Amino acid sequence: MSDKPAWLTSHGTPWKPGAERVAFESGWITVTDQIAIAPTGRPSPYGLVRFKNLAVAVLPIHDDGTVVLVGQHRFPFGEYSWELPEGGAPLAEDPLAGAKRELAEETGLMAADWREIMRAQLSNSVTDERMVGYLALGLSPAPAAPDADETEAIALARVPFREALAAATAGYLPDMLTVAMLLRGHHMAVEGALPGALARAMLG
Repeated sequence: MSDKPAWLTSHGTPWKPGAERVAFESGWITVTDQIAIAPTGRPSPYGLVRFKNLAVAVLPIHDDGTVVLVGQHRFPFGEYSWELPEGGAPLAEDPLAGAKRELAEETGLMAADWREIMRAQLSNSVTDERMVGYLALGLSPAPAAPDADETEAIALARVPFREALAAATAGYLPDMLTVAMLLRGHHMAVEGALPGALARAMLG
């Protein structure tokens, strides 16, 4: 979409933040507590999670239309998760540099062609976390992958794009960055935003 539609405009009075109290802080997040003023004018207790990193996600697609997925145990839900390569980039870092590092670290791959394809807010009612998503094409083994995170035990799967998309829409890949990026990749293939041969391989 090249032009912003007229209906995309703000209405009413924005939230007014109050004095913040830090309730918890780690190397990844800061949790604050405050009394904010709602758009209706009423005071409201508000807990906010502020992130110290930008989320980056990578959709790595090989020329044959297969995509690389990463499998690992995730702590919050106590479940195993298959998802796209993703991680955090410090706010002062170029997010593309962070995406390249995550791809190499988690999959041992590098890409010749990088395209930013998505920006999003994640759970914007209680956190300020944002994400940037990249399409990675022209994949090849990275000459020297960065040291892996010492807390990650990662498995890899190279699967047809359509199979990964079907698994995501069926609920087997519940990670939201993965769902959104696969749907974005499908949209690009259908809309002619990808090389024809690659789109046919992805959709075939």
